[in-house]
Amino acid sequence: MKNAITDVPGIEAGHAQDVEALTGCTVILCRKGAVGGVDQRGGAPGTRETDLLKPVNLVGKVHAVLLTGGSAFGLDAAGGVMRYLEENKIGFDAGVARVPIVPAAVLFDLALGSASVRPDAEMGYRAAASASSDAPAEGNVGAGTGASVGKILGMKQAMKSGLGTASMDIGGGVIVGALVAVNAFGDVVDPRTGGILAGARSAKVGPIRFGEQGGFADTLSVLKTLAGRTVMNVAARGNTVIGVVATNAKLTKAETNKVAQMAQDGLARTVRPAHTMLDGDTIFALSTGQKKADVSTVGAFAAEVFAQAVVNAVKVAAPAGGLPGMRGENDEGETILEK
Repeated sequence: MKNAITDVPGIEAGHAQDVEALTGCTVILCRKGAVGGVDQRGGAPGTRETDLLKPVNLVGKVHAVLLTGGSAFGLDAAGGVMRYLEENKIGFDAGVARVPIVPAAVLFDLALGSASVRPDAEMGYRAAASASSDAPAEGNVGAGTGASVGKILGMKQAMKSGLGTASMDIGGGVIVGALVAVNAFGDVVDPRTGGILAGARSAKVGPIRFGEQGGFADTLSVLKTLAGRTVMNVAARGNTVIGVVATNAKLTKAETNKVAQMAQDGLARTVRPAHTMLDGDTIFALSTGQKKADVSTVGAFAAEVFAQAVVNAVKVAAPAGGLPGMRGENDEGETILEK
């Protein structure tokens, strides 16, 4: 076990990014196809090919999921993923052609780095071509390259976030994995203690120890103030958590959608607040269908694994774009906020 979504047999992951422009994309490949589902709860989503994942619709399997920065512009990267899959003769057999099924979701990272550089078809192709069953890199990579959290007081007091992954063997040979790019409006908290790990920073000058609440503004507390209520009306709408949970459990299309729905509990346990009108929180689910398992059990652990992936995404995020990240902390668990 690599503690990664690629522990699920049949699942591969690949990244491509522009580290100067601070944007990128991540592709989850399932070359033999996987039953797909989705649950979208934020008020500002950017998505592609999500309607076909409804149980009432025809297509039974997807061949890749794209998570990308660049806001709606980033959806162009899906074309590159499709081209890679078509070249490898992977797709839905439509008779005259094989059409790769590539659902996608975007996050808004245009406020960090360059707003004029976004993932495109070429970047999507590179991400797909780099996909493997190895443990994917975490932190400032792929769709997490330009991710940030805690933006209620503006980007200058936000923190760098990134991309994280996790997995778990839940018994009987059933594995559940998750991969997530964390770009939330709110704070990321430790689900065990409720303490803030990364989020909106207070005006306190100097180092802080992560987990000590004195260094954070606490988004929920700010929301109670007049300033907080004003921000909710005019705040930059540059957020969204997007991710994938995958399992080798054999699930129907309806059950796979249920797993995506239950995985949102993991997001709610770690992001405070979650599912706001300023977020587009979207989680995909994939079933590669090798092991028998109860859908409620799979969904329960999907939430646990997704929560761990969110925590990992902030813990491995390095400082970038003028924002501090937890990977920049010193040996005493402190970080210099001015960095």
